[in-house]
Amino acid sequence: MPELPEVEAQRKLVEKELRGHALARVTTVRDSIVYSGVSSRQFAARIEGRKVHAVRRKGKHLWLELDQRPWPTFHFGMGGHFEVYRDGPRPRFWKVELVTEDGVRLAMTNPRRLGRIRLLHDPLSAPPLSQLGPDPFDELPSADVFLRMLEARRGPIKAVLLDQKFLAGIGNWIADEVLYQARISPFRVVPSLSDAEIRRLRLKIRSVIEHAVRVDARSDLFPRSWLFHVRWGKDPEARVRAGGLAFGVVGGRTTAWVPAVQL
Repeated sequence: MPELPEVEAQRKLVEKELRGHALARVTTVRDSIVYSGVSSRQFAARIEGRKVHAVRRKGKHLWLELDQRPWPTFHFGMGGHFEVYRDGPRPRFWKVELVTEDGVRLAMTNPRRLGRIRLLHDPLSAPPLSQLGPDPFDELPSADVFLRMLEARRGPIKAVLLDQKFLAGIGNWIADEVLYQARISPFRVVPSLSDAEIRRLRLKIRSVIEHAVRVDARSDLFPRSWLFHVRWGKDPEARVRAGGLAFGVVGGRTTAWVPAVQL
């Protein structure tokens, strides 16, 4: 699933192509699952002809700020993304195509139909965005606030990191990466963490996300020391310099960690 850095890269792409342009044509695919709270036909009718002033993001959600409300809001689900093109056929699994007055075409794909397209008057004030916690790239709480946020938590730390009501935008690979770099086991329950460990975890959340955003989520530009490069596929031979990887399940998600250093 696209996580915060991937969605931020998509936001920048969409903003580059659409900001300042009118949506001359909006074409949709009828899909009562992907379109939530609005039909595909209504969606197209409400935003066609509108001018894009900005493209915003919180967590894994992004939306277009138009010259008139409501505003289109997107969540990619598993594997969804935007493609930009001028000529040729639309991409496979497309759900909406936005065409500017100068011929730029932008389509959102959603192959597994787990993403959602909504039309919201004020995205930040309406579910699901209103239910999200702070965005760890734009709104990472201070160290003291972060400590207080964890005081009421009792479950495994990885499950807490995956909870979008705690922090919006952290998914499976980011949670594994920051816990590895912070040297904390994903199975540790929150009350067992020292203040020093929590502060270290917060710093790693910031550094991992900031680097991934800076390189537009291009994994080939992630440091070679990152767990990211070896965590996929449950390879029993996978290892980093600090030791071999182990695999398990936390919070219903496959988890990779390095027992030799994550205590």
